[in-house]
Amino acid sequence: IAANVPNDFLTRLARAANDELRHGRQCAAVVHALGGDPYAEVDGLQPVPTHSDAPPVEALLRNVLSISCLSETVAVALIGAERLRAGPPGVAQTLSEILADEVQHARMGWSLIERLTPTLAPDLIARLNAYLIVALRHLVAHELAHLPVGEAVSDAAVSVGVCDGGEGRTLFFDTVQTIIVPRLDALGFAATQAWRSAAPRRDVCAA
Repeated sequence: IAANVPNDFLTRLARAANDELRHGRQCAAVVHALGGDPYAEVDGLQPVPTHSDAPPVEALLRNVLSISCLSETVAVALIGAERLRAGPPGVAQTLSEILADEVQHARMGWSLIERLTPTLAPDLIARLNAYLIVALRHLVAHELAHLPVGEAVSDAAVSVGVCDGGEGRTLFFDTVQTIIVPRLDALGFAATQAWRSAAPRRDVCAA
């Protein structure tokens, strides 16, 4: 609101927040249906960065780049792969519904970036490029932590769509390098350069 974005973006943002709450309930229902206990300890939620060092539009665009353009776009690829592998119809249906939402969440951010980028001053673009390195490094750390390799995936897990960590990492890096980075470059960001600064060494990717 402080960034004075169009009303349609605020509407889509509110819908996305409700989607995420529903996803939590859907995932809990799947765990319960598979005989598990849908309960987890949470040590507190990380606050959404307010970026007090930046004016409202820049602060918003930092979060949109990090969440929609990076995280949600990667989620589309990973959840899409899980949906294709899911055996039980109920699990596949749940993943299909979540995937459809994640597509919209990614599109929401990309559309705002596409709308606002032509209006941004060169110095603001330069600052966003600097932030993009930070966001990409965070994305890599987060995804690699949740895509472990060297651990055998059980047949039961595979049957409900769980991807092997190595395959998941390959899909993750392919998504960043062939979809996210080129699209940001096309919008005028120095994404290729940012990725070179943020990408881990090959041995780290495989370990």
